[in-house]
This record gives sequence, structure tokens and C-alpha cells, in this order.
Amino acid sequence: METDESSRVLPFQLQFDKPLASQITIAEWNPEKDLLAMVTDESKILLHRFNWQRLWTIAPGKCITSLCWRPDGKAIAVGLDDGTVSLHDVENGKLLRSLKSHCAAIICLNWEEENQLTTDDHAYTSKYEDRTSRFFPPAPRVPRMPGLVSGDNGFMDDSEDSFQELSNSSHQRFNILCSADKEGNICFSIFGIFPIGKVNIHNLIFPTSHDGAETTNRVSNASVQKVALSKDLCRLIVMCSGDLVKVYAGLGESHMAGHNEHGLHCLALNTSIFWNRKNELHQVAQQASNIEDLTEVVRTSLSVMCRQWSDAMNTFQEKFSSLSTLIINHGFDSSPQEEFLNLLGGARTSPPIHQFLVNTLGEVGVKRISKVLSGAGKEIQRIVLDHLQPAVEVIGFRIGELRGLSRWRARYHSIGLDESLINNATEKAGMLLVQVERFMRVLSSVVQQYSNFFNWLLKCIKLLMSEPSDQLLPYNSELVIIFLKFLYEQDPVKQLLEISETEYEVEIDLETMQRVRELVLFQGFSDTEYLRRTLAKEFQLMELSFKEAFQMPFTTISRKIMCEDILPLFPLPSLPKSSSSMIIPTSVSYYEVSSGASVSPQTVQNQFIDYISFQVPDECFSDIVNCICIVRGFMHDSHCLKKGSSSLEAVLLHVPVDYQCVDLSLYKDSQIVLLLNKATNTSESAGDGCMMILEASELPYISISRSAYIDFWRLPKLKDSVAYLHIGDEKARSIPHSVIAPLAVSASRGVACVFAARKRALVYILEEDEEEVSDAE
Repeated sequence: METDESSRVLPFQLQFDKPLASQITIAEWNPEKDLLAMVTDESKILLHRFNWQRLWTIAPGKCITSLCWRPDGKAIAVGLDDGTVSLHDVENGKLLRSLKSHCAAIICLNWEEENQLTTDDHAYTSKYEDRTSRFFPPAPRVPRMPGLVSGDNGFMDDSEDSFQELSNSSHQRFNILCSADKEGNICFSIFGIFPIGKVNIHNLIFPTSHDGAETTNRVSNASVQKVALSKDLCRLIVMCSGDLVKVYAGLGESHMAGHNEHGLHCLALNTSIFWNRKNELHQVAQQASNIEDLTEVVRTSLSVMCRQWSDAMNTFQEKFSSLSTLIINHGFDSSPQEEFLNLLGGARTSPPIHQFLVNTLGEVGVKRISKVLSGAGKEIQRIVLDHLQPAVEVIGFRIGELRGLSRWRARYHSIGLDESLINNATEKAGMLLVQVERFMRVLSSVVQQYSNFFNWLLKCIKLLMSEPSDQLLPYNSELVIIFLKFLYEQDPVKQLLEISETEYEVEIDLETMQRVRELVLFQGFSDTEYLRRTLAKEFQLMELSFKEAFQMPFTTISRKIMCEDILPLFPLPSLPKSSSSMIIPTSVSYYEVSSGASVSPQTVQNQFIDYISFQVPDECFSDIVNCICIVRGFMHDSHCLKKGSSSLEAVLLHVPVDYQCVDLSLYKDSQIVLLLNKATNTSESAGDGCMMILEASELPYISISRSAYIDFWRLPKLKDSVAYLHIGDEKARSIPHSVIAPLAVSASRGVACVFAARKRALVYILEEDEEEVSDAE
């Protein structure tokens, strides 16, 4: 490719050449800030500023397989080999949320937001308004588990606002996080926190016709390489390797004719449901994700409360268990309760009771146990008032709003908001609030009776020791009797808080149950057995009802994500199952169409065009060697393909014979950065590297005609119009030694980062953007 003299400058200026303790395997620049996130071969995440100042390092403890920034740069998504996507705060790297939507290693992530604000029919900007703040104070935080420091339980401290900012998505633009695993599953989540859809590329089919016979195309044995969601959220491009097969109606399957069917393919998935129903999805996701946050508050509150009460009761039981031993040692055939009742009734003090109260327990022991139980009761009451009850109240409000939306069938039925399931979830939320109020009454009563019992014991100890007892607190004898009969060996607080294998039912009198059943006629709860359940069981049922209610939108959206087009790119050699798959440099992105770009009208929609770039392996075609292919307009091409025929635009770029493409990345608006290595027969570190930038919109594209029947590879059509790259004529920068992937490019700051083979990081900026980067720094 020939260029004028003015373009023969070296656009890249070396800024940093830094040694690293480990080799870098993944790197991504922050889309809004001069921050570079890197993953080492030890699965640690490093975050550096542009001046190479390290901000933080975290180690998730599992193998990291992919990385992706949120569009606003405030959070980073990390894909792990166990199928978990974890979101981390950009400020300190702390865990904000974990989402387990996959069962296999996550190969790639893509996070995209709408490119423009939604407007209604009157051209007014439509923005979702969260009304919860009008009626409630700020949502309660997750209480801290005793003995844990901030962040140990996966959520943020009260003094940190990162988690709240992540969850409060009402002010954000609508965005979707896509994640793909090695088994071909692609999951979608709104704001990265609310799962809204899932497809498997093995099950995706694209209907076609040939000679009047109805057929479908699909990819079997597929492995996802890369996913990219369009700026308008309407299409998803999936690059995958696998076997392309054609299924004839009633005749079975057949492979592509004339070529090896195993290869790299592109799928175009229709995800227009995200754009067409984004207002509805925004509202549902906002309410559902906040409900999930509050559910975590309830879950943790119950866990903390149960632990605190159990610790206090263990202290009581450890001290009072010695009384049973003393009774047996003295040859008595009675229970501790009977001995205490005899003492309360004025009978002569038995030897075991006297020894227990005076010698074993004593005044100090009574006061210590009383303080422990009283403190546990007050702390549990605080957690209920500050965390549990407010969370349940807001849950009820939010699910109530969803209940109202579910009745607007014209708008919300199409995204799976089912009225009957939401009604059930609303009822369960109301029942939980009733259970919280009952628990507070039970806890208050139990704590009061323990306090009264300890006051009586102190009085008894003083009398037995012939000490004055006038200054002691009074006690109620009837409450002591009730305590000894019903609470000494029973623990109603624990029974309400703890879910055990043996299901505990709360005893309710027949009259109360009859009144509850009669309330159904006056719009009371249809489930009249809720008073027999414990607080923990009610929470469990509420969680299940929410899961069922939110599973319906997930299932509905998943069914509406369809495959519209399949584009075979090139064949791949069949590799043994034991060997690793071939690593091929690929890149998919969307560029805004400039006014001067020569782009076919059918390839333009919403002012964005897709660019698919990849290295063509030399083994694919005998007459195409050492080439890079760029295809554009695939996403929009499917509209014309449905009419019977269409055309794509593509170009083959021949890399100089003594260079090999190491990695490539799309950069800014219609530019491509290539990372090349000079071929060498010596050691890994020897040789020369090169970084080159190309104007993608100015390349000599060739139109490739297509039909609705896919039966061969299209790249050989370009072999007679190959464009040759010349290192000396292009915008390139030589690197004095060989380099390896990854090549990380910042589209907002004009910064490229290359990783050298000997654990070194090379950071370059484009000379044309140097002033911009300096200002930003």
C-alpha cells in the first residue's frame, strides 16, 4: 500500500519499558481513565496508572480466564475458570458482586451500553426514576459478621459507597454484560448484576432454503472465541470455531461441500429485544437487582443474629450444665427445673443447689451470663431495626412496584413479567415482614424472662450467703415459673432463626388459625399456614418465590435471542482432543461511520458498522499465505440476505514475508493496530518486533456476493486483490526485540501497551495524541 510522504512518520513514542515479575496473559485499558488492568500467569490482577504507578493487586484465588471493563470504567468484570464472573471496584479492587451463570471457564467478556438516551414519542428523554428514596431512607447495609474485617464476606463496609453505586443503576445508561464459556454458553446480564438471558451456540440455527428444500445451518462442537455486542444492543457477533453442518428437513445432517467443515465462523445473533424493551428491562432489572442486594442483607442479618444468640446460649448452657452433674453426684433423682422450683416455693435448699449457686456459679457468674445474654439481645434487636426490618420493608415496596408493572401486560408480558408469580413473591415478602415483627416480640419476651430469672438467682445467692439484697432489682415469681417450664431447656429464638433438618413448626391455637383463614375473604394472605413457619423458613420460601418470578423474564428473553446469519471465515486443521486449540489473533468492534467513508448503503445502520479482523492461518488455503483479513458490514448484511442475496466487504492484507502477526486490535474510529514479529530461527527473545497502525476505512475493500445457501468458504475470492503491507511505507514503529501478545490499546487516550517476551511491558503513545494524554495525566 503506497502512502504519501506525510504519513511516513513513526506515530508511536515509547513512554515506558518496565520489568515485570510475571508474564502478562491478559491486558485491558480502562475506557475512561488512564488505567491498565493486567492479569499475570499466576492469576493476579494488577492495576497501573499511565505513569506505571501500581494502585492495587488482587488474587481471586482461581484461574482468571478473561477481563472486561464496565463502559464507564468504574468497575471491572473478571471471568474465572469455574464459571464465575466477579465485579471489582476500580478504586481499590474490592469485590462488589459475584455472579455464577456458567458451569465452565469463561472465555471472553464484552460489556456494552446504549449509545444514545431513549426518547419517547414526543422527543423527550426517557429516564427511569427510582421512587424508593421518596418513601424510605437509604437502603440498609449488610451487617458485618463478628470476627471478620471489611470485605471478607464479599460486600463493602458501611463507610464505602462503591457497592451502593454499583447497585444504584437508575442513573446509568442501560448496559449489558455478555459472557461466554468454553462449552458454548453465552449469558447476558443487565448492569452486570441481573441475569436476563442465556443461549448455547450449539442450539442456534439459521433457517435457509436450497432447491425448495427447507434447511437449517448450525455449528456443532463449537468453541466461542470472541463476542461483541453492537452499540445499539440489537446484534451480537460471535466468533467461534466448530463444524458447520446443514440440516435438511426429514433428511438429517450434511457437512459443507468441497471443504473441511471444521473452521472459524461468525454468527450474527438478533438481540433487538434489549433495545426494543430496554425501558421495561431497566425497571425490572433495577428493582430485581436491588431486591437481590436487600435479600443478601436479610440473609447475612439472620446469619449474624443466629451466631450471636448461639454464642450467648452456649455460655449459659456451659455454666448451668454443671447443675445436672451435681444433682446426680448427690444422689438426687430430680431435674434442675424441679430444684429451682423447690427453692422458689420456699422449701429447704438442697445441697446441689446450694453448691451450684454459692460455689460454682456465684454472684460474678450470674452477672457475667446476664450481661452476655442481655448484650446479645440488644445487638440482635439493633440488627433487626437497622438492617433486617428496613431491608424487608424495602423489598416489599420494590416487589409491590413490580406487581403493578406485571399488570401492564401490553408492555411487560413480552419480557416475561408474570403477574401470578409476582403476586406470590409479593405475598411471601409480606409474610416475612409479619415474621420479623413476631420475632421481635419473641426475642423481647425471652430476653426479659432471662433477665428476671437472673435477678431471682442473684437474690437467692445473697440470701444463701447472708448478705444484704435490698439494692437488687426486683423479680416476678410467675415469670420465673414460666421460664423454668418453657425456656430453661428450650430456645424459641434459635428455632425461629435456624433452618435445621428437623422442620420446626410454631404452635398456633385453633382460634387464631380460623381467623387467619377467614381473612382470605378480605384479601388476606392466600397461604394461611405462614404463622406455623419460622422466620428462617419464611425467608427461604421468599427467596424461592423471587427465583421463580425472575426466572420467567430470563427464560422469555433467552427464547427471543435468535441467530440471523452464519458466515464461515476459514477452515481449521483438525486437532487431537488432547492438544490445545489454535490461538488466532482476532478482533471485533463497531466504528462510527464517517461522512467521507465509502461504505455500501446496506452496511450502515444507526451510523455504526462492524469490523471483524483476524489472521488467516497459512494452513487454511494453499494460495493465501501470511495474510490478515478484515470484513465489515456482516451484522447489517443479514437484512439483505433474507431477500435471497447480499454482499459483504472484505480485504486481505499481506504481511511482509519475514514478519508474523502476533496480535491485532481495533482502535478509535476505524483504525487497526497490528503487532508483528520478525521471523527468526534463534531463541524466543531474539528478533525484531513492529507496531503498525492502519486506517481501516481507507483499505481497498472488495465486495463478496453471498446467497442464502452456505456451501463454501469465501476468502479465496479475495486472493487476486491482496493489498501488500510495507513496513517502511506505513505508520509503524520498530521494536528492538520480539514481543508476545497481548496487545492492549486504549481507544480514549491513544495508548498502546505491548508485552515483551522477557516479562517486560512496553507502553507507547501515538505522537498525534501525546498532548491529549499529557493533559489527562
